[in-house]
Amino acid sequence: MADKNGTAAALPLNGAHNPSTAADGTSPGSFALRADVGGPRAFASPDTPGMPAPSEKTAWDFMPPDWTLVDGRWQAPAGFVPVTQLEHARLGNVTPEMKRVAEREPHLTAEQVRDEVAAGRMIIPANKVHLGYRLDPMAIGRASKTKINANMGASPVSSSTDEEVEKLRWAERWGADTVMDLSTGGDLDACRDAILRASTVPIGTVPIYSMIIGRRIEDLDDEVILETLRKQAAQGVDYFTIHAGVLREHLPFVGKRLIGIVSRGGSLLAKWMITHGKQNPMYTLFDRICDVMREYDVSFSLGDGLRPGGLADATDEAQLRELATLGELTERAWRKGCQVMIEGPGHVPFDQIEFNMKHQRRICHGAPFYVLGPLVTDVFPGYDHITSCIGATSAAYHGASMLCYVTPKEHVGLPKKDDVKQGCIAYKIAAHAADVALGIPGTRNWDDELTKARAALNWERHFELAFDGDTARAFHDEDLDVDTDFCAMCGHDWCSVRISKEITEFASGKAEGFERGKAVKSAALTPDQREILEKRGVLSPDEIHRLASKARKDLGAEVGNKASCHSDLVADDEARNLHREKLVVL
Repeated sequence: MADKNGTAAALPLNGAHNPSTAADGTSPGSFALRADVGGPRAFASPDTPGMPAPSEKTAWDFMPPDWTLVDGRWQAPAGFVPVTQLEHARLGNVTPEMKRVAEREPHLTAEQVRDEVAAGRMIIPANKVHLGYRLDPMAIGRASKTKINANMGASPVSSSTDEEVEKLRWAERWGADTVMDLSTGGDLDACRDAILRASTVPIGTVPIYSMIIGRRIEDLDDEVILETLRKQAAQGVDYFTIHAGVLREHLPFVGKRLIGIVSRGGSLLAKWMITHGKQNPMYTLFDRICDVMREYDVSFSLGDGLRPGGLADATDEAQLRELATLGELTERAWRKGCQVMIEGPGHVPFDQIEFNMKHQRRICHGAPFYVLGPLVTDVFPGYDHITSCIGATSAAYHGASMLCYVTPKEHVGLPKKDDVKQGCIAYKIAAHAADVALGIPGTRNWDDELTKARAALNWERHFELAFDGDTARAFHDEDLDVDTDFCAMCGHDWCSVRISKEITEFASGKAEGFERGKAVKSAALTPDQREILEKRGVLSPDEIHRLASKARKDLGAEVGNKASCHSDLVADDEARNLHREKLVVL
C-alpha cells in the first residue's frame, strides 16, 4: 500500500484471518487483534491506551469446594452427575448441544466450544425441558458470532398470547437469536408456555414480573421468589434475569441521577429494600437460587438493575458498584455449576462504550456481556433502533457477546409486528458489522457474494442474497420495474458498475457463477413487496397495482422473446429511451 508519493504505508494488520474464507477482493485482513480462541481475547479490538486489561481468572478459578484437582485435572466427588453445560465441560464432556453449536459456528470445533464453556467465557442457554420441544442450541460468547435478542411480551394494556407467539415467529424470521418474554399482563403462565413450545431459540424471562402479579412488591418473600423460579424453570425457560446485584448500599448513589432507576426489576427491588430496611432478597437468597437454576440448567443473566437511563447517568458510581457485585455473583454461580452472562448498560456516550465493555471483561472474568444498545444519544425517540444500533456495533466490536435490540417504539410504547422487524434488522446489521470487523473467519463471505452479484448487475442474485430481499426488490421496482443492466440511481449512461463491467482489464462483474446470461424479467410484486410499497406512501395505488399485476407481455417478453429492457441485448438508444420511459421521477 502506497501513499500519493509512492511511499509504502504500513497498515495496522493484526488479525490472523481475513474475514472472507476465500480472501476475495483487495481489502486487507481485520485490524482487530489476532484471534485467540482459548484465551481472554478470542476475537477482540485493540485496546485504546488506558483500557482495563482482561482478568487473569476464569471459571476454572471458581470450582465447587468438593471438587479436587488430581494430576492437573478436576474431578467431581463420587456419585456426582453433571447437569449443566458448564459441569459437562469441566469434566471434558462434549455434549450434543456443544456439537450443534459447532455445526452452526463452523469457525469453532466442538472441543473449542467445550473449552470456552468450561472457562465461563461462553454459555449455551438450553433448559433441559426446552430441549424436549423445538429448541435449536446456540452459544453466546466472544469466541462465537455476535448474537441479538428480541424483547416482547403482553402488557396490561396491550397484546395477547396469540399475538406474542406471532411476534416470536416474526422475530425468529428476522434473525433473533434469543427472545425475552417480558409479559406483565394477561395470563403470564399460559403465554410463557405457548412461547416455549413454539420457539426454536432460547427464551429468557425476568421472573420478578410474575412474582408481583396479584400482590404488592412489599409483600414479596423468600417462598414466593423460589417458588416462581422453580415453576418457570420447570416450564423450560432457558435464562433468567436476576437483579441480585442491586444492594442497599448502592441506593444513595442513585439520588442525584437525572432519571433514577430505569430497570423495572431494579426499581421494584429498591422499593422493597427501602420499605423493609433489609438487603436485596435476590442477593441473600443467591445460593438457593443457584440450586434451582442448576437443576434445569437455566443460565443466569445477571441483571443490570442500576443501568443508566440517559447519557448523563452513564458510567456513574451506582452502575460501577453494581457491576462489582455482579462480578462477585459470577464467581458464586460458577462455584455452584451454573452458566452466567452479565447484562450491561443501555445509554452510554459513544466515547465511553469501549471502557464499559472492557471493564466488565475484567470484573466478571470474561463472562459473556449482554448489552441493551447502548443508545448513544437521547433525543431521537421514534428512531432509537438507529441511535442504539450505532452503539451496539461499537459494543460488539469492543467485547459484548449479545445485543438486546431496541425498536422504534422504545421509550414510547409496546412494539408491534413491524417494530420487531425493524429492531431485529437494525441489530443484525450491528452484529454482522462487528463480526466482520473482528475478523471472525467466513463472516465476510456473504458480503463478498452480494458484491459479486451487484458487480455483475445480476439483480435476481442480488435480491436472493439480501437479508431482506422483499424490501430490496420493492425499492428497486419502485423506480425501475425491469431488470436492466443499470440502476435507477445512475441511469444507463452514468452507471459506473456497467462501465466497469465492460472494461476488459477489470475483474469487476465477471465472477464465475454470477453472469447474467439471458435477460431476466422482473416478476410481479409479491404480497409482501406490495405491502412494503403501500407503507412507504410514495407511489400511487394505481402504480402499485400495476407493479403487483404486471405480466411478461407488458415488457414485450412473450415466450421465446427477450425483454427489450437490457442494453446489453439492444441498442444503446433503445435502452436510453426505456430508461426515460420506465424510471419513476420523484
